[in-house]
Amino acid sequence: MTSFKIRILFTFYLLSSIVCYSQSKNSEKAITSELNEVVISTKNNTKKHQQITSTIDTISSKELNRANNINFAPILNRVPGVFMQSGSLNTNRITIRGIGSRNLYGTAKIRAYYKEIPLTNGSGETNIEDFELASIGTINILKGASTIEYGAGLGGAIQIKPQQSNINESSIYNQLTIGSFGLAKGIIKLNHGTQKNNIQATYSNTHSDGYRENNEYNRQTFTVSTKHSLGKSDELYFLSSYVDLKAFIPSSINQNDYINNPKKAAFTWKQAQGYEDAIRGSLGISWKHKYNNNLNQTTSIFSSFKKAYEPRPFDILKENTHAIGLRTQLTGNIKLGSNNLNYSLGGEFFKDNYQYQTYQNLYQNYPLGTGSVKGNELSNFKEKRDYYNLFWESSYNLSSKITVSAGLNFNKTSYVLKDLFPISSNDPDQSGNFKFKNIISPKFGVLYTPLKNISLYTSINHGFSPITLAETLLPDGQINTNLKPETGWNYEMGTRGYLFQKKLQFSTAIYSLNLKNLLVARRTAQDQYIGLNAGKTQHNGLELTLNYDWIQTKNISINSFINYTLNHFRFKDFIDDGQDYSGNKVTGVPSDIFNAGIDMNTKIGIYGNLNYQYVGSMPMTDSNSLYSDSYTLTNFKFGYATNFLKKLTLDTFVGVNNIFNKAYASQILINATGFGNSAPRYYYPGNPLNYYTGINIKYLF
Repeated sequence: MTSFKIRILFTFYLLSSIVCYSQSKNSEKAITSELNEVVISTKNNTKKHQQITSTIDTISSKELNRANNINFAPILNRVPGVFMQSGSLNTNRITIRGIGSRNLYGTAKIRAYYKEIPLTNGSGETNIEDFELASIGTINILKGASTIEYGAGLGGAIQIKPQQSNINESSIYNQLTIGSFGLAKGIIKLNHGTQKNNIQATYSNTHSDGYRENNEYNRQTFTVSTKHSLGKSDELYFLSSYVDLKAFIPSSINQNDYINNPKKAAFTWKQAQGYEDAIRGSLGISWKHKYNNNLNQTTSIFSSFKKAYEPRPFDILKENTHAIGLRTQLTGNIKLGSNNLNYSLGGEFFKDNYQYQTYQNLYQNYPLGTGSVKGNELSNFKEKRDYYNLFWESSYNLSSKITVSAGLNFNKTSYVLKDLFPISSNDPDQSGNFKFKNIISPKFGVLYTPLKNISLYTSINHGFSPITLAETLLPDGQINTNLKPETGWNYEMGTRGYLFQKKLQFSTAIYSLNLKNLLVARRTAQDQYIGLNAGKTQHNGLELTLNYDWIQTKNISINSFINYTLNHFRFKDFIDDGQDYSGNKVTGVPSDIFNAGIDMNTKIGIYGNLNYQYVGSMPMTDSNSLYSDSYTLTNFKFGYATNFLKKLTLDTFVGVNNIFNKAYASQILINATGFGNSAPRYYYPGNPLNYYTGINIKYLF
């Protein structure tokens, strides 16, 4: 995009703010919200955040149920600035404002929390797709480096909050869903809510044969969330999650197979019958204490584990991880002059032990169809990874219309690697230590509320992305102590609010993220990569959200939404392996994303929604010599819910995804390399036209 187009967009942004300001004067008398509150919303959800000088999107439980409850991708992809690629139910990559796009096989550089329990491991990798959607109440997405309380990551953070039972209600909920490609899912949920105790337990069992070869998926989850009032000043929260997963891996395929035989699995993955077999668990206890009306403290202790076995064509990986941590936060306010100074300070300590071994995969020595066969040990490592964050954030109302905020995050991260494999001339000892320099990330922001229903904000934030220990290993097995974490400054301005008696809710943001010490994973063998600092990138972007309530009566409600993301991401200074890619588009990020949809609900129980998504093309190589095709997806869901004798609720539904049967790549592998005479495997084919149908039954005791 030329600088001229950037100026046009900036002018559009300023004009839209002026128009919103002038329009709001006509409706000012009809607005009754507080002066110091900002309305941030997605469709069918309005959440009040006080004194926010950054971009936050909240996905409500109603929005989570807009589509089927199988895949996170359609849900997250409706949020501007967020893009989740999904090669299969267990192969996903989430990026926020382009951060994380260079991670090859999963989500990294974006922190995630299950309430206050970190879902991100010691190497910065995250798997939120393991969680049962039916157990989630809301998802908060905090964009950019403004997440001081959650580690000041360049991309931001995702916070999942569990569902809670309704007060004075005990119920049992059952759901059965069936669909294309052998989909079958069952859910049982128990709810019990009183004034003092709130308990919800959810069990789910999901099976899918998958659209492609070697694509079978089986997952069981069990989630418990409780809240207990211990008096006027104390509350206790208990959270636990357990996942048992076995999912086969079709992997990516080359361009010819993608066009002519998209159901095909990668040849070697099919021969080896590669899969992921894992159990994961998280446990946390939080205590919230109210000292007085001006001071509260929340302290959480948590633990998690993962055991995994993954046969791959090139080896077999065995993993074992255990983590523990502590998080505490003090929030309050004090009188400063004529106004209150609101503040938050605290810290988070996290430590995990990660042990992994690789073994030979001897599948080629056995008859076709045998699958993977474990051979001799190839490597044996044990990592100790720990970090701690100390954070402080405060805001002060200079007047009834102006709020200033500031914050600071201090991070210390270190790794210890122990090589347990017998040392030889071919296998040197790779044991060693790696410690980052202390990283201090400041944050500054100003919020201006000219009217009760309109707010304008601007912010400057610093953030960083941690280095994984695997990225520090050189081909000779030694640790590269010269690597630096990616760091950057994010500059942002935006406006949000509502107009026309709250019928129109809007949010816009323009930002510029300047990132240096770009980490590049250079491939040295089929499953070997080294990390390098290769340059700088500049991420300029525009995000827009519009929600409109067309009809709101006792008998019917009709609402629509439009979300738009424009990505102007460039390599500012990027030289890799002697090739200069400066000025090229950042790899693996769409040029733009557009979402639109309409929802309908009626008093008699009929409901439905229609959703449309456009995803622009994206470069698949750093040289920008190859691009993915842009694509559109249209999804539809229709249902009927009714009550029997006030105790029994019956909900039946049917949905169709990819109505027009579009061929598209649901995930790409950037900078793919072919070995031998094989073509590079860039593409994960997306599902064609597919359906699902189901029934929900809820019984009140």
